[in-house]
Amino acid sequence: MQTNTKPSMALRLTESAIMIALATILSLLKLVDLPYGGSITLASMLPILLIAYRYGTAWGMLTGFVHGVVQFVLGTSVLSYVTGALSVAAVIVFDYFLAFAVIGLGGLFRKRIKRQSAALLAGAIAAGFFRYICHVISGCTVWAGLSIPTAGALAYSFVYNATYMIPETLVVALAAYYVGSAVDFRSGKLAMLKKETSAGSMRIAHLISGALICAAAIFDVVSVFSTLQNAETGEFDITGIVNTNWIAVAAVTGAVILLSIALCAIWRITAAKKAEN
Repeated sequence: MQTNTKPSMALRLTESAIMIALATILSLLKLVDLPYGGSITLASMLPILLIAYRYGTAWGMLTGFVHGVVQFVLGTSVLSYVTGALSVAAVIVFDYFLAFAVIGLGGLFRKRIKRQSAALLAGAIAAGFFRYICHVISGCTVWAGLSIPTAGALAYSFVYNATYMIPETLVVALAAYYVGSAVDFRSGKLAMLKKETSAGSMRIAHLISGALICAAAIFDVVSVFSTLQNAETGEFDITGIVNTNWIAVAAVTGAVILLSIALCAIWRITAAKKAEN
């Protein structure tokens, strides 16, 4: 870490434990729970991603692995659908231990991309991709013939897992970019980024606007992608997009944009009056 004060091991363990707990809670807050398995959560990968960025990929993968163990304990009922020791072992490894451990790879861009928000954004996309690959491997092997047709299992697994992993990755990428633009995860002690605090109340207005826009974007992503999986077969179905509530999408997006503009305008007017006085 490029910091004058290196966090102690006690602090590292404490932060990691808190983030694992937070990731577990967020994983239970499902925005969409798809009928054939898989869900879109409230950025449940973000806490592990932040630990990986803060302490490195090795520590991040270890933290992700522990999170995977917790997820396995909470979801052991899934093993009732598979038979044979090898199949059970494959599900545990690819759908839990490895799938969550690879989230730690999201910290790879800390030294490669100088801007923190951009590095976290790239890390979120990478983490989502590697987790997606783990689920694809599990799908075309263990789940072939169960929830995935045996014929063309690999192609089906690629498409099926994309129906929830793409929006899941987009949600965490939006959240990572926003959080990365506000909090400094590179310093020994977590704090607001210096350039953020120096901007005063204007920056606060921007942060509030950013949070609203991020929330609206997540709402839009979930609203659209939740209609693209056929409820009967689990297959990707682009025609399902007609079932999207476009009125709600437009209303939420428009309202947030107008509110964000209003917040910034109010701040500018207030600042101008103070300057005159």
